[in-house]
Amino acid sequence: MSDLLARTARYVAIPSVSGEEQALADEVEGALRAVEGLEVVRIGDNLVARTRGSRDRRIMLAGHLDTVPGDAGSHEVRDDAVVGLGACDMKGSLAVMVALALRGDVDLAAEVTWCFFAREEISRAHSGLLEINAADPELLVADAAILLEPTACVVEAGCQGTVRVDVVLRGARAHTARPWRGRNAIHRLAAPLELVRAYEPRVATIDGVTYTEQRQAVGIRGGVSGNVVPDEAILTINQRIAPDRSTNEAVSELKAQLAPFLEAGDSFEVVDAAEPAAPQLAHPVIARLVELSGAAPRAKLGYTDVATFASLGVPAVNFGAGDPELAHHAGEYVTGSDLSRCLDVLGRLLAG
Repeated sequence: MSDLLARTARYVAIPSVSGEEQALADEVEGALRAVEGLEVVRIGDNLVARTRGSRDRRIMLAGHLDTVPGDAGSHEVRDDAVVGLGACDMKGSLAVMVALALRGDVDLAAEVTWCFFAREEISRAHSGLLEINAADPELLVADAAILLEPTACVVEAGCQGTVRVDVVLRGARAHTARPWRGRNAIHRLAAPLELVRAYEPRVATIDGVTYTEQRQAVGIRGGVSGNVVPDEAILTINQRIAPDRSTNEAVSELKAQLAPFLEAGDSFEVVDAAEPAAPQLAHPVIARLVELSGAAPRAKLGYTDVATFASLGVPAVNFGAGDPELAHHAGEYVTGSDLSRCLDVLGRLLAG
């Protein structure tokens, strides 16, 4: 078994659901502190390691330590792959980051920052990147950043924004044996649900890569008791937003489309929002990464912290090991060949 597969398996075996990253942060910190000349800073369960030479460019490699909920104890190494929670998203890429850091700075053409951060898989307000920035913004300064989200070693440019809204519809309580005495709020959800179901995705092509927006109903809440007509129902909608418009523009469009179904006492509430990020394919570091990858870039359809780096003025892109279609799936895996490919491409990028 290769060192990369072994390290990935070790990381997968350490549970690190969002908010519980301490043990994995301890493991990674121990490896980084063994590297001579590498400055290591820990803020909570976030780690930033930096070379401190005099090269005139700094590149950041960043990845999140957390996973979605699941059973980390069921991992296994099978043939040329590590199978288990977080293997693809993104503990394989974390293993690549550490392997690159362990090489030291002998062959580097740029200064490098390795950033391992917590709580990416939950609301952006809890992001470890924001915690680092609040504590010491200088730690996140770079000429370009590469976020090692799973992309199957293909550059995925920019990212789509995301917004979650709650549509709250009111009714009137009554006994279910006499429903005419009330008004069923859950029944009122039928029309807005149909609007969401019939949504035709909006498409935007920017710098040669195509983003496809999506809209999904992701939650319904309501009901008082098994014999009571409900007087409130809440529909939660998630909208993905291409980088050619803002979350505010997308929210205004969605609100206008839902307006015919809203009455006095109803509400439309934005509960979470994150801006999209434009592709930065002309940046020299990112252009070189595309060249080394040997594949045409594509759009990042989900939201990633490329947008956080963009908000900090750091051009960023997604590139990492693992098939993005496997992220958050039961039985997700990452192959040794993908890990080796990721290590090779990033190693050559950092070397010149």
